[in-house]
Amino acid sequence: MTPMEVVRKGSAQFVELTGLEAESVSSFARTDDGWSLEIEVLELSRVPDTMSLLASYEVELTAEGDLAGYRRVRRYERGRSDRRSGG
Repeated sequence: MTPMEVVRKGSAQFVELTGLEAESVSSFARTDDGWSLEIEVLELSRVPDTMSLLASYEVELTAEGDLAGYRRVRRYERGRSDRRSGG
């Protein structure tokens, strides 16, 4: 599978399973067992939008691009900067 196929297939399966709205795929990598994606999702919409809650999910896929598992790795407000960046 091409990286674009992996991202599309993995994102679609994750959204279908969780019902969460995907904002973007912030990273992807090939692993020993398949692929790993990090998907940013909207968890709670608020007004103003900068107060909405987003989350990053680590999504594991098989070599064929089938969903093998996922877990939330962080949750944050849309308007907040990423503390992990060191900035």
